[in-house]
Amino acid sequence: MALTSLLIAVDSTSHIHLIVGSNPLAAARCAKSLEVGAKPILIAPETAELHYALQKRIDDGQVEWQRKEFADEDVLHLGREEVDGIVDAVFVTSGSRDPLSKKASVDNTPDLTNVGTHISALCKRYRIPVNVSDASQLCTFSLLSTHTDGPLQIGVTTNGRGCKLSSRIRREIASALPPKLGPACDRLGTIRRRIQEEDHISYAGAAGDLDDEDIDQSSTFNRLVTEADLDAAKSRRIRWLSQICEYWPLRRLANITDDDVETTLRSYATSNTANSIPLESAYLDSKSEKKGRIILAGSGPGHPDLLTRATHKAILAADVILADKLVPSAVLDLIPRRTPVHIARKFPGNAERAQEELLSLGLAGLKKGQTVLRLKQGDPYIYGRGGEEFEYFRKEGYGNAITVLPGITSALSAPLFADIPATQRAVSDQVLICTGTGRKGKPTVPPAYVETQTVVFLMALHRISGLVADLTRHDSEDAKKLDEDGKIDESRRLWPKDTPCAVLERASCPDQRVIRTTLEWVVAAIEEEGSRPPGLLVLGKACEVLHKSDKGRKWVVEEGFKGFEDWMGTGVEELVLNDKKPDVVRGDSWGRELKV
Repeated sequence: MALTSLLIAVDSTSHIHLIVGSNPLAAARCAKSLEVGAKPILIAPETAELHYALQKRIDDGQVEWQRKEFADEDVLHLGREEVDGIVDAVFVTSGSRDPLSKKASVDNTPDLTNVGTHISALCKRYRIPVNVSDASQLCTFSLLSTHTDGPLQIGVTTNGRGCKLSSRIRREIASALPPKLGPACDRLGTIRRRIQEEDHISYAGAAGDLDDEDIDQSSTFNRLVTEADLDAAKSRRIRWLSQICEYWPLRRLANITDDDVETTLRSYATSNTANSIPLESAYLDSKSEKKGRIILAGSGPGHPDLLTRATHKAILAADVILADKLVPSAVLDLIPRRTPVHIARKFPGNAERAQEELLSLGLAGLKKGQTVLRLKQGDPYIYGRGGEEFEYFRKEGYGNAITVLPGITSALSAPLFADIPATQRAVSDQVLICTGTGRKGKPTVPPAYVETQTVVFLMALHRISGLVADLTRHDSEDAKKLDEDGKIDESRRLWPKDTPCAVLERASCPDQRVIRTTLEWVVAAIEEEGSRPPGLLVLGKACEVLHKSDKGRKWVVEEGFKGFEDWMGTGVEELVLNDKKPDVVRGDSWGRELKV
């Protein structure tokens, strides 16, 4: 397996970059150094023919030109005083096969030492980062092909396999991003900073959800915040902001304005947000007597191609759309720009209030005579509160104006995308769909062990430790039940700890992840790998019908979705790591022909 690089972002303000050479690449390196706030020093002989861009920067005083041949002491004496004169980085732009010096030695024998090889070895000796053009084996770092938009930077590298290819990939990624995403990062950073200042949240606490860009959330990311949990309540707003960054479509994030920032901060002015969120229904005229239509529709597990045609038509025809927080951005991108969209503000501790808000908005739209689409993840009637909403609107007198459209539930489709047959002859003859969390965060009654049963737990990963305890012990705090004599009821069959299970997250989305393990190790796996909501747990022998467990491995992680690439032309690339580890599949984009 080819090794990859550690990608980091380096603050180069006031650093000294040594540029060896006088060609166009040297000019580009100087420009890049100036762009990141460093000071470039050019090493080239007095007789060198400078690229015009280099000459202009030298004439303008932006680049210092040392008119001489390179000497070893340059890397040790031209740097900053605070680092004892050692330069911060060296770029060798002259040909890697050029001789180190064209001057003859004492015996008139020319020095044929390779420039790149010599400087690379010198820098490695002093642990100075060095980059040699066209010689990746001599480099200790390489420059990424970078897209920059304000504070947002996206870099791509092929690790020396082809700079043109990395540039192409970078352009493709940049073209797929909505405009104004960089300024949006500034504004979201403003919200984050002000929330921290107002709520006195320490950097090492809840703010960490936004700082570690390459680490998934902990398993407590969506944990319920109770009134008694004062410490968690203090971090409620910062966790809410984390979830906005996680769930809102990029197009909506990119269009956030300064006024939106101020409105948001005023709306969430205190940590007790459940009592301070205003209903944003002023644009709906509640006095209108004309009856509209309410559509309760499921958006499926995530991939836009898994929408039903009926739901897609409803998306295009709706006057206003009220979407669940977990509806993926690829589905929201199908919504016409003219259509107002309200995404549920369901964050820990505010689920009931957010639900009331959506119902009020839906009722206001009905009274105005609008077609209101209540867009849900999965299926409306599988833990989607669709039945409750149907009953609510019927009680308000709109029973004849309700349409319910089914959706593909992740409870059945996610196992399929993870190569887990929910039923399999001689293995599993029944499927049980459960919720891992009851109303207001209370634990549910754990199911008894049935050897031929596949159990799918939705909304359970945030309390996975308690769930595993419930399933494997009679005396767990949540599962213990006393009999008539006051003793623990042990009649329920417990689940063996070696029962195969799988954690499935973001099913059918490009960043789908599958963790294959057993009940014994699933808690440790989630704690170590982090959480990537929404996710579910599949339990039973069906989990290893098509993927046998590797002896000696506690869990296996598989990245990416590989559902339709072979026959739909979605541009998904499959990368096989080796014959002992799972395939890693990464997708670029999907369903673009559906975009409105």
